[in-house]
Amino acid sequence: MDTTYNLNGGFKPTMKRFADLDGPDFFPTPAWATHALVDNEKFDGEIWECACGNGAMSEVLELTGQPVRSSDLHDRGFGEGGVDFLLSNKRAPNIVTNPPYNAAEGFVEAGLRKADRKFALLLRLAFLEGANRQRTIFTRNPPSRVWVFSERITFYPAGAVQKGSGTTAYAWFVWDQDSPGPTELKWLKPGYKALYSGT
Repeated sequence: MDTTYNLNGGFKPTMKRFADLDGPDFFPTPAWATHALVDNEKFDGEIWECACGNGAMSEVLELTGQPVRSSDLHDRGFGEGGVDFLLSNKRAPNIVTNPPYNAAEGFVEAGLRKADRKFALLLRLAFLEGANRQRTIFTRNPPSRVWVFSERITFYPAGAVQKGSGTTAYAWFVWDQDSPGPTELKWLKPGYKALYSGT
């Protein structure tokens, strides 16, 4: 079993996730979920998508007109493979990604060090819970904004038939150097899924 990115020594749950034969935690982000971010957050300067997978998120970020750098720990045929975001010394004005399932806390810690302007992570809304995160992330470095999805995101392995609706609530967590705390809780208006995916 591949334990890459399992920072706390635990293995990722598999009950509601499909096996990933090409590396841990590869569930491309639906384009409409990234559109929801860039329609509500403006980015100035290069954007680094540091867990780019097959480029699903990077391709939407490129529509902002800002340069986009794409990398991933695994080589999936898009961007630069073999780049471990947690260990990399690279920096960027902005960092945007959907982090590996069991590495969210590590990605927050690394992103706060490496993003000069904005840092946005697509996370489960339940990431707001947890005594340890309250003591570490949310007390020391609370996000500037949390954009809660009004529609459920369903993640599928690349090439899988997409049907049904997800059962997990997600949000964009945004750290903005120009807007330090307190955290604003905002809701993304419904309609992005239909507008950008035709469903």
